[in-house]
Amino acid sequence: MGRGRQKAKNTKVARELKYFSPATDYNALEAELATNSPEPDYEDKWADLYEDEPAVDEERPVELEEN
Repeated sequence: MGRGRQKAKNTKVARELKYFSPATDYNALEAELATNSPEPDYEDKWADLYEDEPAVDEERPVELEEN
């Protein structure tokens, strides 16, 4: 198959996707957005192994290596 035929097929598919507008079920969308299902907070199981990094505003001591 030549490049021209492939490009034409890709253009056809892109045009179909661009102008495709499926029916939207607004009642189902409203029900999904209205539910208050709290997600559990993220727990970092490795957080205890490392020190917290200082905030950006805090000054960090600069350690220079002498050769």
